[in-house]
Amino acid sequence: MAALILATVPGLAVASPSNSSPNTATSHLAGPNLAALRDRAPEDEVVYFLLPDRFANGDSANDRGGVAGDRMLNGFDPSDSGFYHGGDLKGAIGRLDYIQSLGATAIWIAPIFRNKPVQGSGAHASAAYHGYWITDFTHVDPHLGTDQDFAALVQAAHARGMKVILDVVINHTADVIQYRECPRHPCLYRSRADFPYQRRGGVDGTPINTGFEGDAVGSIANFARLTRPDYAYTPYVPAGEEHEKAPEWLNDPIYYHNRGDTTFSGESATMGDFGGLDDLFTENPRVIQGFIDIYGAWIDRYGIDGYRIDTARHVDPAFWNAFVPAILARAKADGIPNFHIFGEVNIDRMDPGYLARYTQVDRLPAVLDFAFRRAVIDTVADGKGTEELAELFADDALYRGGEKTAHQLTTFISNHDNGRFASLVLKALPGIAGDELMRRVILAHAMLLTLRGVPAIYYGDEQGFSGGEDRAGREDMFVSGVASYNEEHLIGSGVSGPGEHFGTDGPMFRAIAELARLRTSQAALTRGRQITRASQDQPGIFAVSRFDPDSDREIVIAFNTSTAPIHRNVQVNVGSRDFTALHGACPAKATAPGSLTIDLPPLGYMVCAAAPAARNGSRSAAGPA
Repeated sequence: MAALILATVPGLAVASPSNSSPNTATSHLAGPNLAALRDRAPEDEVVYFLLPDRFANGDSANDRGGVAGDRMLNGFDPSDSGFYHGGDLKGAIGRLDYIQSLGATAIWIAPIFRNKPVQGSGAHASAAYHGYWITDFTHVDPHLGTDQDFAALVQAAHARGMKVILDVVINHTADVIQYRECPRHPCLYRSRADFPYQRRGGVDGTPINTGFEGDAVGSIANFARLTRPDYAYTPYVPAGEEHEKAPEWLNDPIYYHNRGDTTFSGESATMGDFGGLDDLFTENPRVIQGFIDIYGAWIDRYGIDGYRIDTARHVDPAFWNAFVPAILARAKADGIPNFHIFGEVNIDRMDPGYLARYTQVDRLPAVLDFAFRRAVIDTVADGKGTEELAELFADDALYRGGEKTAHQLTTFISNHDNGRFASLVLKALPGIAGDELMRRVILAHAMLLTLRGVPAIYYGDEQGFSGGEDRAGREDMFVSGVASYNEEHLIGSGVSGPGEHFGTDGPMFRAIAELARLRTSQAALTRGRQITRASQDQPGIFAVSRFDPDSDREIVIAFNTSTAPIHRNVQVNVGSRDFTALHGACPAKATAPGSLTIDLPPLGYMVCAAAPAARNGSRSAAGPA
């Protein structure tokens, strides 16, 4: 195994694997070191996504968030998968060496803002450990620590040359606003056609909001005429919660749609409440400017490096058309020229065209590549032909900016909502042997870390976690009190039990760390052009070439999604004649000009680097840049 160093990434401090005690260094980068970090493009990063409540507990004093009483008040119950477990920002600081030893160059951290601790009642009650039920957008949730703790995390990450990407929410807040018409049951969505803004309670209701021209006219003057929020329902803020939210303007129901629960289709997709969560009226210019101010201030205060935007497809395009350029300009003014913004457009199908719409119409710089996830699941877990991967990358031209934008899509195979890749393999192949399960999960990570995009590793995958959707896939890295987490068998070791999971010697950790090191050591695997070389209509070969952006050196990457060995020829550039193995048993020479004979084991992969060739001979064979 090669040493886990990342010195080839500009501005990245070197860290070696360590199980040492938490490191709480908070020194700043300065001068050329910080400049090197800022100069890195998004595609240069290997991102590590974590939920702070489930990652590491650095301060048990904040486990209850400073709220007295039982779990229904403070949300803390480490034995329940739906409640707070005690992880925090100090814990994340203490494990930065661990994250860096995996090869990550950036941290994507779930929302850290102050949340409503508990929502729901009885069997439906759960806590906001995930961070998506925000009441105060201006401060850190006390369950996770303090504003100073977040500043220390950013400083400590930057001191190691690592970026920090913050998960943010704009579509909704916590559930505070209630409707008088439905106190004991969900409120059905009420459309603009049946409940227009200028009538109270339906088309035959009392006239209100005279002169309001509708939400499509986004002027301040027009929205000044929208003075009453009771066109569909009668919203109100319960006693004692009148000032629950911050900034203060968020407490006024006029800044919310107030039309009832979304059906996730039609107009309700951008105007309905998510299970009662208060859906913001993002067409209103006051709301637009309010969120530019909120999230601009976090850049000013902490010097963070990017935003992942939750539920981006449930916000109207006009909002993003105003918000994104304003935030990018704010970051640039703060000396952050490569601020990375990517939106969540959650779909469960291989449909790049749908994702591309949000770069074309909404003009988001990038999105989470759910189509990539689906294609890897289909080909590595579900036994579909590898031509699906070829189709995925052929559609890169659909994104605004084409292939350049596609290289900045955040790719992933596991996440906190849809479950871990391992769980999907287990679902598709019940009874699969442990060795085959591990090889399929490693193969999927090989695709993640060598193909185009900005790869995001989901915390715990490197430890062999295999949890399913939602809570099942949000396991604790520290000693857990959740029975189902402790019963989970770790891929590659079969170990289970309530121990800590920060080892660096396990097979999954070693495999992912090698891949991350490989990616960051080769410019072709970060910024390089990618063309498909081979695919088929059944499990088997998928091969691409990627090219160094400066030397045009070719790197051939080949995967075998089948359980049979593969022996075949793959097209390469005519000028690519001598090869070095970066992973796998690569041949030393091309078989003939333009052809490389490869042998791949079942569920294996290889990465083969050609010796540099003359630029005038290689580019024409690879196709246009």
